[in-house]
Amino acid sequence: MKKIIGGPGTLSGLILRIGQCVSASASMSVMLTATGSYNCTAFHYLSASMGLQALWSFWLACAYHFALRYKKDLQTPILVSLFVGGDLVTAMLSLAAACSSAGVVVLYARDVKYLEYCDVHDQFSCLRYVVAVALAFVTWVQIAVSFHVSFWIYASV
Repeated sequence: MKKIIGGPGTLSGLILRIGQCVSASASMSVMLTATGSYNCTAFHYLSASMGLQALWSFWLACAYHFALRYKKDLQTPILVSLFVGGDLVTAMLSLAAACSSAGVVVLYARDVKYLEYCDVHDQFSCLRYVVAVALAFVTWVQIAVSFHVSFWIYASV
């Protein structure tokens, strides 16, 4: 089987998984340190979804590292189907969490004028919501790339 860029067991796949883990962890930690994030269910969902994504990506990064170090093939039909299924589930959860949190941020910014209130009182704390949502979308783009590559490999196995 031909190796595809970003596929399981490749260096580019390892870099992609590390990027997913780092951006998901950053999004989760930024959201958890923002004051007042405990008041909104969408922000809880974003933190939980990014935590799951960070764990999934870390586990796969470890597996890819093992495969690269010991020259193992991760592109077997069973393993690739596991990667496709896991990426599909985490991609859907991450997109839903990012979109719902982005909706709350837009609601705060345009309708409630919460972010204008934050400009006067605590600008840094309120900017964390925006940063966490942006990092969640970055994470989702990386997951979508991983899913697409894994699905392409699964179709050809």
